[in-house]
Amino acid sequence: MNIWFILIAITVLSFIVQQMLQSRFNKYSKVGLPSGMTGAEVAQKMLHDHGIYNVKVVPTRGMLTDHFNPQTMTVALSEGVYSSRSVAAAAVAAHECGHAVQHAMGYAPLRMRSALVPVVNFASNIVQWVLLLGVILMNVFPGLLWFGIILFATTTLFSFVTLPVEINASSRAITWLAQTGITDGQTRPMAIDALKWAAYTYVIAALGSLATLLYYIGIARRD
Repeated sequence: MNIWFILIAITVLSFIVQQMLQSRFNKYSKVGLPSGMTGAEVAQKMLHDHGIYNVKVVPTRGMLTDHFNPQTMTVALSEGVYSSRSVAAAAVAAHECGHAVQHAMGYAPLRMRSALVPVVNFASNIVQWVLLLGVILMNVFPGLLWFGIILFATTTLFSFVTLPVEINASSRAITWLAQTGITDGQTRPMAIDALKWAAYTYVIAALGSLATLLYYIGIARRD
């Protein structure tokens, strides 16, 4: 199968998944939690329920910019999550706290991803230029393109290591939300659905990175 067809298909799928994620978040942002808790309160409770007291829950600007930062030990919740009392807010807040739980427990894939961050940051800053020059100078200096491929491979590896980290965080979130009664029989499927589409974005990103890597390998192996 032509690699260009795969890349185009992945681009289209990425757009569809992003639209579905946005649609689900908007939909479930209008459904209130039975507990009436805000996203910030959900996050704080999940952290404390897991014996984590050294992580702060803070607001951050933007939409779906929520994240856990192990360096500052903060769970940053976006404007639509921090003060919202919706199912979507609870799902996102619990998911990000799932990462804090992983960090506290020394979850192996998270440790691996954290170890890759400096390498990926370095590679991301120069990889496109190295690949471009590598293609241009392929007949003169073929080693440059392979160096670019190695750099890009680290970002691809990072994408795939991210998958179990994100899926596990969502699994922890869903289980905890159900056990605590923050979601009930009606709202739990909504939380699962929202986090499912969020997970799909990481799957598509990983596949897209792999397809791009194979594309450059194909160029490098041409006679």
